[in-house]
Amino acid sequence: MSLFGSTAGFGTGGTSVFGNTTTDTHNPMKDVEVTSPPDDSISCLAFSPPTLPGNFLIGGSWANDVRCWEVQDNGQTVPKAQQMHTGPVLDVCWSDDGSKVFTSSCDKTAKMWDLNSNQAMQIAQHDGPIKAIHWIKAPNYSCVMTGSWDKTLKFWDTRSPNPMMSLQMPERCYCADVVYPMAVVATAERGLIVYQLENQPSEFRRIDSPLKHQHRCVAIFKDKQNKPTGFALGSIEGRVAIHYINPPNPAKDNFTFKCHRSNGTNTATPQDIYAVNAIAFHPVHGTLATVGSDGRFSFWDKDARTKLKTSEQLDQPITACCFNHNGNIFAYSSSYDWSKGHEYYNPQKKNYIFLRNAAEELKPRNKKW
Repeated sequence: MSLFGSTAGFGTGGTSVFGNTTTDTHNPMKDVEVTSPPDDSISCLAFSPPTLPGNFLIGGSWANDVRCWEVQDNGQTVPKAQQMHTGPVLDVCWSDDGSKVFTSSCDKTAKMWDLNSNQAMQIAQHDGPIKAIHWIKAPNYSCVMTGSWDKTLKFWDTRSPNPMMSLQMPERCYCADVVYPMAVVATAERGLIVYQLENQPSEFRRIDSPLKHQHRCVAIFKDKQNKPTGFALGSIEGRVAIHYINPPNPAKDNFTFKCHRSNGTNTATPQDIYAVNAIAFHPVHGTLATVGSDGRFSFWDKDARTKLKTSEQLDQPITACCFNHNGNIFAYSSSYDWSKGHEYYNPQKKNYIFLRNAAEELKPRNKKW
């Protein structure tokens, strides 16, 4: 799938005096680069659903824009369209039929982008930035769920300026995921709320956080019957919790693991610990990918409790990731995430989205870690 081949010959456009002897730190995994990436940090990525022929990738950024690319089978990417908000875009999602994209922003609004007509209209309003947006397709209703820093979770039918329902949360929404009939929202102050979505959304359970530091990302996983059964929660302290909703043996089945840390395991040298910026589950194998502020992605098998792969280190943090609907493509974005403050911000650095063939590397293993 890689268009770039594995080795570049001597003197073929390398940046050093001696041809291509310098390592390419912006793309050390030699993955496919998406053309025309955003001009500021990339906050979110989402691939089109299986109902749409082909693969389309949506990316939102801090340049207030949302872009759509077609990803062809040979790995070529074709920019198709873009839309703007009046503030940074924080999250994106697709409708189940692939005809619409929903976007949420710091401008306190969410929009519905009709890809056929290339028109975008506002469908939601909050009193604070909207951090998370998800499409819910239930047998008796469909709607858009938005989670905001105004401490509310709202549900919109896209045709009315008022929400169908608004649920109060204890704190600001930091991240959320939906796999019908379950939603999970992680908030500030390490809050964790599970919602059930059958008939109409309602709070199901509040959970004491399995992590001791700020929540950063959450992703629901399914059981063998394809039903949502738990979630993976990532924190800013280089750690992921695997949490089942109703495990047979909670003490044994729920666990946490360290990730996105530099190799200072002995006490003499302090270990660098980075945020887990995003988690995505493979749609076929149920294995997972994590990406972090350390500029690496890792693939894991939660059932065997095994690490499958860790990437080389990119020269910037990895801010978002996602799989396409059949799990053949892993997309990840490289941008500054401000995890080290303004003094590490370099406006000269470009932002990138990379595509990797994920068919083989995420197959589960059989051994325990």
